[in-house]
Amino acid sequence: MKKLSARRRHPLAAVVVLLLALAATGGLYAAFAPASKAQADTTAQSLAIDEGKKLYSVGCASCHGTGGQGSSDGPSLVGVGAAAVDFQVGTGRMPAQQPGAQIPRKKVIYSQAEIDQLAAYIASLGAGPTVPTKSQVSPEGADIAKGGELFRTNCAQCHNFTGKGGALTHGKFAPSLEGVDPKHIYEAMQTGPQNMPSFSDTTLSEKNKKDIIAYLDAVNGDNTESPGGLELGGLGPVSEGLFGWIFGLGALVAVAVWVAARTAKAKKS
Repeated sequence: MKKLSARRRHPLAAVVVLLLALAATGGLYAAFAPASKAQADTTAQSLAIDEGKKLYSVGCASCHGTGGQGSSDGPSLVGVGAAAVDFQVGTGRMPAQQPGAQIPRKKVIYSQAEIDQLAAYIASLGAGPTVPTKSQVSPEGADIAKGGELFRTNCAQCHNFTGKGGALTHGKFAPSLEGVDPKHIYEAMQTGPQNMPSFSDTTLSEKNKKDIIAYLDAVNGDNTESPGGLELGGLGPVSEGLFGWIFGLGALVAVAVWVAARTAKAKKS
């Protein structure tokens, strides 16, 4: 009897064994369970940065430096943010074909996935403006009248009051905003490409930018009507003045010649 009682298990032994089993099971689950969403996002971001670095080395490093530090042929990209890359590459301005007073818009040579990878790599070099979301650039719920007021105050001096563009000094120009993706308009306001100043959220709030985009959509959209009739390209006094000089003054000269000719004939008769 003494031997049997000596071999009897302690009452808590079963509880200890159960806890050890649960711990082992949890360890195995942690080792083999699918990665969490945060881990998956981190991994995807790392892959995007790696792929973006490869694209950068081939298409951008010759001008902007191997680490984005810039060179005599291109400015530093440290801190410009993903929005600047999405705008410049997404509008075909980069990679540039040749140096000049201003880099024009041209055919895009990268896919959107590649642009996103380039943007991820540049963003990893230093914090900067991010690519706006669809809700940030959507004209839904925006104040078009306020957007027009803001545009005329801050943008019309260069882009014309309807965004048709205009000439600047030394071979530079403000491009037309007709048909431009709202996302790229927002990014241009964020980053200030080339001759354009940047408008941070402290200068033009996110709501203000949304209002401006809505105004441009209203004046340059497919359903836009011109109540004044022929708009002459919407270029304002330049085109209207030229029209007045050529046709208006020309008509006056023709009338003067006709009157002179009639007067001469009347005197002869």
